[in-house]
Amino acid sequence: MTSDGVVVDEAIRAAWDAYRVLEKRTSDKDRQEAQQRVKAAVDAYGREEVSRGTVFLVGVLTGYLIAEQPRGEGRLDPLSDLIPAVIRRLPTFEMADPAQVPMVTGVLMAAAMGMDTVAWRDRFGQIPPEEALVHGFVLWLLADLFDSMAGRPGVIDHMMRDTFEAMIAEQD
Repeated sequence: MTSDGVVVDEAIRAAWDAYRVLEKRTSDKDRQEAQQRVKAAVDAYGREEVSRGTVFLVGVLTGYLIAEQPRGEGRLDPLSDLIPAVIRRLPTFEMADPAQVPMVTGVLMAAAMGMDTVAWRDRFGQIPPEEALVHGFVLWLLADLFDSMAGRPGVIDHMMRDTFEAMIAEQD
């Protein structure tokens, strides 16, 4: 595990790939490649680091959702609209453990307040698998909300994949 809210790039990519595995619009070929990258990242860096990558992306998407909204009426208030909307939809995932909701809500609150979500979450120790799973569902819900607000299904996936490709190009 890294420190000070820093997450290994490959773990962040794997966290997004885990989203792509859940997303029904992902082609079978892309889903298999995503699963392979998740497995490789878990093998190389551990499940914990990939979980931290998911927490990082929850912060990123929450920040996007807050910043990219039009000013004025119809704007989602992070504390009274965004966070409750996400939390209310968690029960639609059968495997979402309700006992994990306080921690994932805390991560969303930290993101809404502009805090480093990984550094905030790290203060509470390692992320157990049950919590990591719920963070993955939250990431999916945020991505779905982003796409809905943009009116274009898959727009956040395209944007994130472009970002990862640019990161890889920088490293070469």
